[in-house]
Amino acid sequence: MTTKYSIFLIVLLFVFPVHSQELILSDKAVVSVLTCGPGSDLYSKFGHTSFRVQDSEQGIDWIYNYGTFDFNTPNFYSKFARGKLLYSLSKQRLENFLYTYELENRWVKEQLLTLSAKEKNELFTFLEINYLPENRKYKYDFLYDNCSTKIPDILKEILGKDLQFESYQDTTSYTFRDLIQQNLIGNSWSSFGIDLALGAVIDKKAEPIQYMFLPNYVLRQLEHTKLHGEPLVRRERTILDYNKQNRGNFFTTSPLFWFGLLCLFTLAITYIDIRNEVRSKVLDIVLFSVTGIAGCLIFFLWFLTDHHATEINLNILWAFPFNLVLVYYLLRNSKTPAWVTTYLLGLLILLGITLLIWLLKIQIFSPILAVILATLAIRYSFLLYRAKKLETTTL
Repeated sequence: MTTKYSIFLIVLLFVFPVHSQELILSDKAVVSVLTCGPGSDLYSKFGHTSFRVQDSEQGIDWIYNYGTFDFNTPNFYSKFARGKLLYSLSKQRLENFLYTYELENRWVKEQLLTLSAKEKNELFTFLEINYLPENRKYKYDFLYDNCSTKIPDILKEILGKDLQFESYQDTTSYTFRDLIQQNLIGNSWSSFGIDLALGAVIDKKAEPIQYMFLPNYVLRQLEHTKLHGEPLVRRERTILDYNKQNRGNFFTTSPLFWFGLLCLFTLAITYIDIRNEVRSKVLDIVLFSVTGIAGCLIFFLWFLTDHHATEINLNILWAFPFNLVLVYYLLRNSKTPAWVTTYLLGLLILLGITLLIWLLKIQIFSPILAVILATLAIRYSFLLYRAKKLETTTL
């Protein structure tokens, strides 16, 4: 036993020094932050940020990327929808990292950091330890813990009080919703979808330091950051120079066009219904189905997921989940329950409350919602009028 124990100690003495030497960067090492431009898909419209560590003497040119997840995760789509999917730190060589951005014609800028040899090695060691299988996964949060926020958080942890983020913003203060919409095209489905899915919690003013949940603001903030009283970024250079612009959609494919068309169609059909004293059931099935399904989605994101940005979503006042109950009666072609008149009146009151919340800026809704509210108000008013006119209402 004594001989075996001695052999084990000798092995440890040889293994651990070699391992520690691998974690020591040479004097020629360079640590930098890469910021990548936006892509075409919604998930890539906000850009991306990563650390880069180079050391020519050791053949190191690695990208540390906190924005990756595993599609092979069990119940991937369920976890993704419920905000329970774990993101992880990945490590790859620069050429492999840049491949996707070259294919998508997205720019990549690099900010070389002014760090001492000790600070470089501390940051490198932190990233290497964080990359261990037991450490690399983390609970992603779109606003407070993502690939972008990791950059300033790690720099602050390594560099401590010697790191100073200087204010560079003008007097304009932005909410989280403002900052998100800066990266989206107005009157686009992605912009409308974001405003529909995210709640009133993103309408609070963000502190300038919190702007860095977006990569572009990390880039701008690092330009105005001091370390030991000197600029943190000693040089900035462009690795990929693509000037891909967010182009507007054709108006005929935009949500305003289609919801505007629906509003005009609803107005025309309602006018015909009033003239002929009839009711177009198909239109009502469509309106109640769409608002009911949207309401169920909002309820799910608010109450049944871990997404913080989807909380307190007052879109649920007009996208009302219980509208699906009326669809049930419509499809059965049965008599309307006695409570329908009161229910329709309640829906109109909820539309008014939604408008009041919007005017008071308790939650900022998509501008396109004005057209949707007008559409629903027209049809709900007609249905309420018809329900009160008829002694026995049938759907």
